[in-house]
Amino acid sequence: MNTSRTPKLEPLKISCTDTDCDADLHCFLQKKRRGPHSANGPCRDCGVDLVEWARVQARDIDDVQYTFDALRRERIRHEFWHRDFDESAVNYARRKGRRALEDDTIEKRIRSSVGRGDNHHEGRQTPYTGNVIYYAQHALACCCRRCIEYWHGIEPNRDLTDEEVAYLKALIQNYLRRRITWLRDEPEKIPRRNRTHE
Repeated sequence: MNTSRTPKLEPLKISCTDTDCDADLHCFLQKKRRGPHSANGPCRDCGVDLVEWARVQARDIDDVQYTFDALRRERIRHEFWHRDFDESAVNYARRKGRRALEDDTIEKRIRSSVGRGDNHHEGRQTPYTGNVIYYAQHALACCCRRCIEYWHGIEPNRDLTDEEVAYLKALIQNYLRRRITWLRDEPEKIPRRNRTHE
């Protein structure tokens, strides 16, 4: 990826429940719950059953490749695994450097955006652009408590435990290591763009 000049991206025209079943991209969030632990299941549109939910929800970081493969079968997650980062997100990462992102920034973002069980902005707390961590949160179903519940099996109406935060942080670290191999360990000096009023 050319990090010096990232093209301006068009607004994202996708929602969490979109599918493209002909392209083998699905949505596993169920339209109707059939019990307390039935947020997930087969594709809501075509009915194909592709995810071993007990395996994903075991939250075993040693099985991260299976979790990543399963997540990429969902339309919205696939988008954030393959979409180019916007210029602001790239520059943010370069200004932070890998070490600061991994040691501190990811955990702060998890705790502030999805860590509490009483979030009044549920479903709107993670923007689509502007930060590589946002891309990771959407790609990994760590963007809101509803997605965390149906993908990772964590109840939405309570605060995340330290162990759960550590797991989500490890997922994001793995995603970023795969997607931004060009990122240096230490921060870079990246000039801020002057904003002009049109």
